[in-house]
Amino acid sequence: MSRRPVARPPTSPRLLAAKALVHAAALAPATWLAWQIAEVWRHGSDALGADPVAEIEHRTGLWALRMLMLTLAITPLRQLSGQTVLLRFRRMLGLYAFFYACLHLAAYLVLDLGGYWAQLFEDIAKRPFITVGFLAWLLLVPLAATSTLGWMRRLGRRWGQLHRLVYAIAVLAVLHFWWLVKSDVREPALYAAIAAVLLGWRLYRRLSARRTTAAR
Repeated sequence: MSRRPVARPPTSPRLLAAKALVHAAALAPATWLAWQIAEVWRHGSDALGADPVAEIEHRTGLWALRMLMLTLAITPLRQLSGQTVLLRFRRMLGLYAFFYACLHLAAYLVLDLGGYWAQLFEDIAKRPFITVGFLAWLLLVPLAATSTLGWMRRLGRRWGQLHRLVYAIAVLAVLHFWWLVKSDVREPALYAAIAAVLLGWRLYRRLSARRTTAAR
């Protein structure tokens, strides 16, 4: 889910190894959660605490948010370090954000609502934190669907414009977390601060570029 189409150089063995490590790290939370769910299912253990459904929803949502923040962090890190190879990980992290967001939504639909879709639409209409969370997921769908090189070429400049939706998604995701927590907002406040820094950096760079252009 990068901002603009980029030419992809041949993949080196070192880059392949780095990507394999990122894949393993990104899948580790889901793997661990799946193992704990299996333990609860087979042995009735308390691996997921007193409220397993709430724990599953919390963890999948939290990892979706973390992957989203990591995706947004790639551009500032590349600009500060000059390491363009970092761009090769942006789409991967964005897709993992979508993956965990889908798990989060599926857990809510299947475990919380028991598959009653009508209740979902009622909750969207009546509960603001679900409204913004579902909207964030909906906006992620076209970004994930158009994340391939083929779509980059087909959409051209419009591809970059479309993928700027990730900024709105970040705001909606943080708001979803904040409204969900209600009382102790320290954790959502941390992610709000991270999102503010990452989006603020982009605004600063854009304003600086405009000033530089105007001064010429």
